[in-house]
Amino acid sequence: MRLGVLSDLHANLPALEAALEALRGEGVDEVLVLGDLVGYGPHPRQVLQRLWKEGLPAIAGAWDLRVAYPLPGTLPEGVGRATLAWTRAQLSEKELNYLRALRLSHRRTYGERRLVAFHGKPGRPEESLDLLGPAKDFFPLLERYGAQILLLGGRHLPLARRVGTGMLADPGSVGLSLSGEHGADVLVLDTDTLEARFLKVPYDLGPLLFDLRAWGLPPVLEKVYRTGRFPKEG
Repeated sequence: MRLGVLSDLHANLPALEAALEALRGEGVDEVLVLGDLVGYGPHPRQVLQRLWKEGLPAIAGAWDLRVAYPLPGTLPEGVGRATLAWTRAQLSEKELNYLRALRLSHRRTYGERRLVAFHGKPGRPEESLDLLGPAKDFFPLLERYGAQILLLGGRHLPLARRVGTGMLADPGSVGLSLSGEHGADVLVLDTDTLEARFLKVPYDLGPLLFDLRAWGLPPVLEKVYRTGRFPKEG
């Protein structure tokens, strides 16, 4: 079974389209989206509509919850805060209800392997788990969910590692990659062999940057999309 895994789309339609095209080229059997569908980018409505058109399963990320539920104490800082209200204003009630209906986890069994996916830490999508920590710290997590494959989005950095007979992986970010180079991060996972292959998919920045400027979104985002890094001053 070849599974395509996407995460952190962040309202970037050109990146999502490029990622989906790459997965079609890979001939994957299924595609799973690990949350943060909206936020930062200029295409929140278009990204949600594309997911609906493709019929892709998705879970909720921290940004999806912030937009869906304007809860106190959950506001991001800096450039994120500047885009939050704008993002919410772009979405219809139907689209907001879709975000509210997203589950916090995805669970599926492939053959003899159980896959469990979250955005961020299990049950806490606004927090990130350090996947480079000691392997012994992850055994209880895999055991708790009875999982051999644990997918965790939200770090914007692609990484996969084996832990005993299991695997942990973060597919990175489609729409706001922080891996140090331009492009959409895509994970192709073989659920039989646990082989993880990461793709860095280029996409046309022109339409994205045009829409950023047209909507008056923070200019610092242009640097992130070009370089794959978030400047400290942003």
